[in-house]
Amino acid sequence: MKTVYDFTVKDMEKNEVNLGKYEGKVLLIVNTATGCGFTPHYEPLEAMYGEYRDKGFEILDFPCNQFANQAPGSEEEIHDFCTIKFGTEFPQFAKIDVNGENADPLFAFLASEKPFESFGKGLKNIALKKFADANNKKFGDKAYIKWNFTKFLVNRKGEVVARFEPTTDMKDVLSAVIEELEK
Repeated sequence: MKTVYDFTVKDMEKNEVNLGKYEGKVLLIVNTATGCGFTPHYEPLEAMYGEYRDKGFEILDFPCNQFANQAPGSEEEIHDFCTIKFGTEFPQFAKIDVNGENADPLFAFLASEKPFESFGKGLKNIALKKFADANNKKFGDKAYIKWNFTKFLVNRKGEVVARFEPTTDMKDVLSAVIEELEK
């Protein structure tokens, strides 16, 4: 059975990183953007990382500019923004595509393991769905990720156990991380 550990990604300097180096850890893998309405998620993500990294938790941050061009900067500019504005210390990787013909294989895998279900209820969520659907039409059946700050929770065996859309309350994400760490 394929796991997250079977993938290789590129770090900010474009060096290959085999995700097997994270074997035995609980991972939260996130596609991010610095100019998104969900960018404030960096704050609770960093708090979560600071609290639980010594307990076997890692956050893997993959900037992506496919959603309304909300991550237009270089890897260095994005990293500087995140570290200066939010004090992020978790690993940040090279900017990638998460949808379409050039989608990073890791994100295609994550989304196939935990497909999109919905953004939830409420006017904001309905509005985001309409905007995301319009944006993602160009990717057809390769629109794996619907918007920035989609999060995938991976257990210590490298299996994808949960998907959180950006509209999910970060307290619910934290609860799921804690539950996975306690297993």
